[in-house]
Amino acid sequence: MDNRTDLWTRRTGEKHALPPRLRLASTGTLTYGLPVGEVLGVSTLADAELVAGASGLDRVVQRLNVMEVPDVLAWVKPNELLLTTGYPLRNRPAALGHLVTGLNERGVAALAVKPGAYLDELPAEMLARADRLGFPLIQLPEHVGFDDILNQVLTDILNRQAAILARTEEVHRALVQIVLCGGGLREVTEELAALLGGAVLTLDGDQRVLARAGDPEVLRALEDWLDGRPAPGLHGDRVVVPVAAGGFGHGLIAAHFPGGDLSDTEVGILERAATVAALVITKQQAVAAVESKYRADFLRDVLAGRAGDRDRVVAHCAGFGWDLDRPVAVVVAALDLDAGRSEDADDGTAKLAQERLAAAWEAAVRRRDRSAAVAAFAHEAVAVIGLPAIGDLPDLVGGLVREVSAAESLVFSTGVSRPAETPDALPRAYDQAVKAVRVGRQMHGPGETAHFDALGVYRLLSLVEDAAELHAFVRETLGELADDTDPEAADLRRTLQVLLETNLNVAETARRLHFHYNTLRYRIGKLERLVGPFTEDPHLQLNLNLALRVLRMRGI
Repeated sequence: MDNRTDLWTRRTGEKHALPPRLRLASTGTLTYGLPVGEVLGVSTLADAELVAGASGLDRVVQRLNVMEVPDVLAWVKPNELLLTTGYPLRNRPAALGHLVTGLNERGVAALAVKPGAYLDELPAEMLARADRLGFPLIQLPEHVGFDDILNQVLTDILNRQAAILARTEEVHRALVQIVLCGGGLREVTEELAALLGGAVLTLDGDQRVLARAGDPEVLRALEDWLDGRPAPGLHGDRVVVPVAAGGFGHGLIAAHFPGGDLSDTEVGILERAATVAALVITKQQAVAAVESKYRADFLRDVLAGRAGDRDRVVAHCAGFGWDLDRPVAVVVAALDLDAGRSEDADDGTAKLAQERLAAAWEAAVRRRDRSAAVAAFAHEAVAVIGLPAIGDLPDLVGGLVREVSAAESLVFSTGVSRPAETPDALPRAYDQAVKAVRVGRQMHGPGETAHFDALGVYRLLSLVEDAAELHAFVRETLGELADDTDPEAADLRRTLQVLLETNLNVAETARRLHFHYNTLRYRIGKLERLVGPFTEDPHLQLNLNLALRVLRMRGI
């Protein structure tokens, strides 16, 4: 007896020979029925002869039909065994060849013909075409009635389906009981491997292994094969079944049975197991979502300074695996939304992108610091990460940003605080990181990484909440040079900016701008007529510097 059948018998007390193999349709759905080769074994077809299309004997028969009209192609269905006397085409034997092609295109399993009364013999062209297409062509004996074939074959199909459903339902109940008793994917996978006598892997949507069971060497071979991303379905002694729930794919169950083909019972069990696995995964996701929200709420309280005294914060964070009782920095990553779209907009795409950013950010941080506190807030991912023992903080953050950007192809801005030596300093550090994100966007646009220590005067300018006041200051200080639509004004602003950066060093400014010395002297005279004697007034120089920096800031 087959090992898998024996396992089933020992576990259920039922003695069933393994049923014939079953096919998975392109959608991954099981196709219950009998292969044509098995249909030829029923008693009513004992004297039937396969006259062509022997390579298609594994086609699955699910239903039967009788051909009574010439335009039968409009009525046939996939996986049908079509019976005919040839009467509808008695006057057009040449059309039988085209009939084979049409039936094959529509997925019909086989054609059984009873010649004699209306057809003396099957045309050679019909036989040749059936052989080329692998379309089984069966010649029926005269003494067999269509009703006998219909009754016996349909009874066998229904009995087989009932047996499969009964056994898979029993396994389904056993797997559900595992989950109800507190078991998870590991226990479900181990039970599958024991029932089926093979190696089984359960994977998530990114094909990361969640649970495994079976012979280690067979498992390694199965993992190597899965690297090629095979489509769901049967692949000889391997099978891949999708795990889905609520219209979402949660991963795959893959099984490997060296040296043998899968039966319909085993594939049915795997499909039921995929349903149970989806139940386990969705339950775990729900629990993880609650735990993640709890961690995020507590970290938000810590960063807002309302989580309690230092000892309580340190002890509570230790329960999450976080170590905040050390020198750390707060790093904030905020998704850059499309221009004109509110962060509060009900946009599923934005929400999905935010979830991807948070997941990738947490994974990248954990790889570098397992004791870091990481959480996703409404519109940002936050990490309280330890200062690196080797290297510096900018290098650490730069590596995080590059990894997340490459993994998810998302555009996000990043802000980094000053080091915080104690948990009491975390609220101030968080404010610094948030401010660095905002000012970095204003200075350089989306995708910028800004360190609070490097903001300089822009940090002070960002504190001015009245944008109209900043605009007024720019107009009053720069006058005509404030016109952002005038190319000549923009060119003169560039000259003024370099002059101020070089501390009014005319020779150095001329070298940087590639101007002749006299040309620059002419420009300086023009600038003084427009904005005042800045070469002699240090207070005016300060105002001009500030006005030019305000113009560099965006979103004001």
